[in-house]
Amino acid sequence: MQQVISELRSGSYGDVRLNEPLAPHTTWKIGGPADVLLIPQTKQQLVDAVKLFYTHQTPWFVLGRGSNLLVSDKGIRGVVVKLGDALETIRIDGEQVTAGGACSFIVLCLTVAREGLTGLEFAGGIPGTVGGAVYMNAGAHGSDVSRILLRAEVLLPTGELVTLQKDDLAYAYRHSLLHLQPGIVTEAVFQLKYGDRKEIGASLAAFKDRRLRTQPLQLACAGSVFRNPEGNFAAKLIEEAGLKGLRVGGAEVSPLHANFIVNTGQATAHDVLTLIEQVKDTVLNVYGVRLVPEVLAVGER
Repeated sequence: MQQVISELRSGSYGDVRLNEPLAPHTTWKIGGPADVLLIPQTKQQLVDAVKLFYTHQTPWFVLGRGSNLLVSDKGIRGVVVKLGDALETIRIDGEQVTAGGACSFIVLCLTVAREGLTGLEFAGGIPGTVGGAVYMNAGAHGSDVSRILLRAEVLLPTGELVTLQKDDLAYAYRHSLLHLQPGIVTEAVFQLKYGDRKEIGASLAAFKDRRLRTQPLQLACAGSVFRNPEGNFAAKLIEEAGLKGLRVGGAEVSPLHANFIVNTGQATAHDVLTLIEQVKDTVLNVYGVRLVPEVLAVGER
């Protein structure tokens, strides 16, 4: 590890930070330090860094905007790679839109809406990056990434850049091939359609109003904690089990939306994980339904 740190600091790989606390880099505002946080400023720096990790067999983890993620209190060993500004690009060519992996999914949604392009309205409230959305087949309001993605450029752990077509990604509900074969989404191409700007704007406004009324966006959270079971809704099961407002330490099942766990100020990852298990156990005991977490828990236990 020291050899990798030395090469990162002496070479041109971007911003290198040692023992960087990860809580400020996540939407839950929870998480211990990374041994190394690397923020490449160009795609080539990212490629070179991954090749370096491969050569030295160094563990690494890619971080987008830190949503849908729970970092352990002990942090993450190895290198955490946070994608930099160079991968936040958006290019519009008619009805095809190309976005960098670090681009905000919400910013992309709003940008294409201004151009009169429809198909991404569902993304208006999804707080992650384009790369994260492609990775997990993010969706809302009856649509998801698999319906509009054409292809994605992916950086493999070997440092090789490959292009994967939508069918290559084997999409399912909140799942893709990238869960099984890791890689960094550096770019994605979406197929949209021209629509009516007023209708697009009205849809976005309606979705935004609903989010503000039903989600605890004023508190640190990570979005929906559990996947919806087939034919049901996780929030409905949790609420009907009487779990709204249940607390462990600084973590609380939101009184506003039962599928959100909020950080009331001083929550730890242990608090959140304990609360998740209590919710899972209760729903299983009451309804016989096994809830599956949607958030990714990472780091040293």
